Amino acid sequence: MPEPAPGGARVKLWDGPVRLVHWALVGLIAFSWWSSEDHLNWHRWSGYAIIGLVIFRIWWGFAGGETARFASFVKGPRAVVAYVRTVGRREVATTPGHNPLGALSVVAILLTLLVQVTTGLFAVDIDAFEAGPLSDRVSFELGREIAGWHELSFRVLQGLVVLHVLAIAYYFVWKRTNLLGPMITGRRALPSDPGLAGAPWWRLIVGVALAAAAAWFLSKGLRF
Repeated sequence: MPEPAPGGARVKLWDGPVRLVHWALVGLIAFSWWSSEDHLNWHRWSGYAIIGLVIFRIWWGFAGGETARFASFVKGPRAVVAYVRTVGRREVATTPGHNPLGALSVVAILLTLLVQVTTGLFAVDIDAFEAGPLSDRVSFELGREIAGWHELSFRVLQGLVVLHVLAIAYYFVWKRTNLLGPMITGRRALPSDPGLAGAPWWRLIVGVALAAAAAWFLSKGLRF
């Protein structure tokens, strides 16, 4: 069911960095799941890439364009409750960017990914043959316990991803709003142009450099 044209403007909603991080995380999370049993070396490198992406997305949540910033979509309880009351209405959603309810999903996924990659840095397998680069900072027993947290956090992440996909399907079918298309093209039809501000290129360069340096440093066990 296509989203009806609101008769306004087709505006640039999501910038390139937001879309690239989003789809890269989709691919890397799936790859990490696949490689977690028999390809642990690839699993580690996938985890380091995820660390870099999460660090960059957090940076971009403060330094990026308007729709990327946490301040533009993370709202208080009243705004969330007010929005929840409108979810059942069969009308096209016109919020530019993440709505207050979707913002909770974004924050929850980012926080869970932070837990996932952090525990992976300290985790130790049952034979102490495979371990994260920071596992020497903890005892074997604690490393094994952290490995359990690593597994649990992935189960939570799986649940959040399922809810995320179901929400996209619900908006497409019931509210006649295509949320997936704009995350591919970056553009979406809105009743009017909200005049969303972008971000200068230097902030992107700084964010990429910080994320890459942090991921490399952690992969080396915080050793030069």
